[in-house]
Amino acid sequence: MYKAVAANKRNTFLIMAVFVGLITAIGYLVSLWYGQTSITLWVLAGAAIYALIQYFLAAKLATAMTGAKEIQKADNPRLFRIVENLSITLGLPVPKVYLINDPAPNAFATGRDPQHAIVAATTGLLEIMDDNELEAVMAHEMGHVQNYDIRVSMIAFGLVSAIGLLADIVMHMLFWGDRRDGVHPIMYIIGLIIVILAPIVALIVQMAISRQREYLADASGALTTRDSESLAKALEKLQSYGRPMRHQNSATAHLFFSNPLRKGFFSRLFSSHPPLEDRIARLRQNAEKF
Repeated sequence: MYKAVAANKRNTFLIMAVFVGLITAIGYLVSLWYGQTSITLWVLAGAAIYALIQYFLAAKLATAMTGAKEIQKADNPRLFRIVENLSITLGLPVPKVYLINDPAPNAFATGRDPQHAIVAATTGLLEIMDDNELEAVMAHEMGHVQNYDIRVSMIAFGLVSAIGLLADIVMHMLFWGDRRDGVHPIMYIIGLIIVILAPIVALIVQMAISRQREYLADASGALTTRDSESLAKALEKLQSYGRPMRHQNSATAHLFFSNPLRKGFFSRLFSSHPPLEDRIARLRQNAEKF
């Protein structure tokens, strides 16, 4: 388990390096276009500022996009007490608790650190899960908080958005810009490859981060409750009762306990979540370790 945690942390740094490389490549292309190498640095600085803004505002944006509403203990004592007890067990501050009025069973966690964390659950999740299963699901979400997955996810989201924005700018410059003299035709080919592939590669990398973190959060949740079977049963219920959420957005899909999007070829290809059957199998294969 602890080897897996260490490996995932190392892989995350490597994956984030890919984002930096993509941004640098786009910035370098722009610098060649204008003949000013300093543009590369400005592009990197702009991306960093954008990511910093995302760092502080992404949690509020995520709750707004999902329709989540903050609740107090009196609003739903069952959910609130489970989150409180898990926080005490983990030695973490009690996060803000949100509820989403949606029949689709799901949950998510977000925030920049444990001191500014948010956990949310749908009304559909509360309806189909018994107390042990609900505790297991929320322990998974608290695992994201404990492992700082929420921070990694927000940074990844910000960088993916920045890469997409830069790719659009470069595309406009290459084909509709005024500066064409002295630019070798090969630059158009290189630029086209970069602006097409960069957002796709960035999205795939973001999905890879999320998939690794889902496995890790499953393991963390099982260790917290010492009840991996309840989490496995909760995942089995999602296989039977899972459905797309009313408020769907691919930008926030990676935050959720299970994929909230409609099933289709592209949603499976770029899914931010590993298959439920794989998660269940891992939990039961490692039950004794937990």
